[in-house]
Amino acid sequence: MTPEQITLVQQSFSKVAPISEAASVLFYDRLFEVAPSVRAMFPEDMTEQRKKLMGMLAAVVGGLSNLETILPAASALAKRHVAYGAKAEHYPVVGATLLWTLEKGLGEAWTPELAAAWTDAYGVLSGFMISEAYGAQSQAAE
Repeated sequence: MTPEQITLVQQSFSKVAPISEAASVLFYDRLFEVAPSVRAMFPEDMTEQRKKLMGMLAAVVGGLSNLETILPAASALAKRHVAYGAKAEHYPVVGATLLWTLEKGLGEAWTPELAAAWTDAYGVLSGFMISEAYGAQSQAAE
């Protein structure tokens, strides 16, 4: 990611943070709509899960300028997701859902440049997490 992309993501997230509850509801409603099979991986009461999502996003967005600070937590999260039943093919669905949620939440502030920045940010993080959880990095090197 370029420094400009990092700034775009961080500035846009500062607009999402005040509406984090609504954004997280929108995210999970959309996720369960487009991938109903993943609903079983989550608790019935999503209150804490929605808080965890927004907390994780805040940590990741805040750490984009220094990825090394967030990679250990991302690795641990990826490995926990395996235990919950998450598969590598879920990551693109989650990414598309995140981008959709951001587009809805940011409205006219959602530009092609911002979409590209968020896409890159999610790609970097999800690629790392998939590698950590499923060993995709060693497969990619072959």
